[in-house]
Amino acid sequence: MTNEEKLYDRTIQLLHERGVRISDIGELVMFLQERFIPKLTLEEATQNVRIVLRKREVQNAVMTGIALDKAAEANSLEEPLQKIIAEDEGLYGVDEVLAFSIVNVYGSIGFTNYGYIDRIKPGILAKLNAHEPGIIHTFLDDIVGATAAAASRLAHSHPEIEDDIY
Repeated sequence: MTNEEKLYDRTIQLLHERGVRISDIGELVMFLQERFIPKLTLEEATQNVRIVLRKREVQNAVMTGIALDKAAEANSLEEPLQKIIAEDEGLYGVDEVLAFSIVNVYGSIGFTNYGYIDRIKPGILAKLNAHEPGIIHTFLDDIVGATAAAASRLAHSHPEIEDDIY
């Protein structure tokens, strides 16, 4: 197994450990794109999620964000950072900055889709953002949303989309 395969497998494993399946992210891609690509399938959406998750900078963002969420759950960060991440303070913003490193890989479509999905938090994002006691997903909800937004890259391979939609 190559190092690239190990990093990809580890990324998928970490997402699964935190309750996120690749199909969950694929469903977010469907939410973002099915209105514009009526024949889009969950299989195609999920395949594009896998493509995004194979990028090294995306893997690094996933691993970093999950590590910070776990550290906050273990109460092992210094104050005031511990409280800020544990409470997912609205003005913190570093979680979104990490997410931008994912969406920027695929240009403006990822950026605009991320802002939209982060605001309304459909599907798995609602679950991750539920703020259940003892469970911290301050970074993970943004990472998952950014991955779905970046997987909207598939719009570039659908010529039936009108140019003025984006």
